[in-house]
Amino acid sequence: MSTADYLDHSPDLRVLPASEWQAAAREHRDRLDRLVGPYLERRKAGNTHPVIDFLFSYYGNKPAQLRRWHPGFGIGLRDAGEYKGARGYYEHERGVFTADPAYLAKRRDTIEFVSRLLTATAQRPAQLSCFGLHEWAMVYRTDEVRHQQVPLRLGSAGTDQVVESMSLRCTHFDAFRFFAPEAVGRNAEPLTRADQVATEQPGCLHANMDLYKWGFKLAPLISSDLLLDCFELACAARELDMRASPYDLTDFGYEPVRIETPTGRADYVRAQAAIAERADTLRDRMKTACAELSSAQAGFDATS
Repeated sequence: MSTADYLDHSPDLRVLPASEWQAAAREHRDRLDRLVGPYLERRKAGNTHPVIDFLFSYYGNKPAQLRRWHPGFGIGLRDAGEYKGARGYYEHERGVFTADPAYLAKRRDTIEFVSRLLTATAQRPAQLSCFGLHEWAMVYRTDEVRHQQVPLRLGSAGTDQVVESMSLRCTHFDAFRFFAPEAVGRNAEPLTRADQVATEQPGCLHANMDLYKWGFKLAPLISSDLLLDCFELACAARELDMRASPYDLTDFGYEPVRIETPTGRADYVRAQAAIAERADTLRDRMKTACAELSSAQAGFDATS
């Protein structure tokens, strides 16, 4: 059965009129502008930002891509010529575009991996004792500072002393892989990409920030409502990440979370726990989305 035949016989396909989906798309763009609009204006002027840049440079997603609204798989858009040629879309009828079942089939491995990772992460207890020291470990006993435009709050020697005074308990490989060479052996356990599914846990700031990454990898198959919820959480997690870092970001309007003090560590744990609670809900929603996509894919496979 062709893609067109599958969609013609799909009882779940719902087509939104232009007035409805365009209003949703405007609301989506307005919400994004409230989150990062001023930053994007500064970026156009060529100004960099040590906190927010990460959300686009590290994850490799362009703001223009995030601005495009997607209804998710199983929903068509009428009079939506602007989606012609958009990745993952299929023109089902003249001017009616929907997420392509063939594209869904191509993303099978990604959907399965994301589902497996999120399920494994959710089954573990949250660990809230890392205190954001991964950023400190990245500059431990090295002259290679990642954010050259901002100074270290405590200087190099003071930063090294903080790392040496506490245990490194990082559980996230994509933070661990940036550790300075002399910090690697100080971590509670070595981390590898192959062990990622076996080590990620729901208290980790970066694992929760990565919900945005996984959501973007599933676009346009999931709704932009879920993706933007994940992006909003990533913004909050990134802010805490850098406020607790060794960098002095007061010129950018960020008050430090002084994790080198007992009070600062307590503040960090409270903020980390709040982000983890928000992430639990989003992780469940994304797991549900993956299950629905897998079910739809099985239906497409059965008719192909």
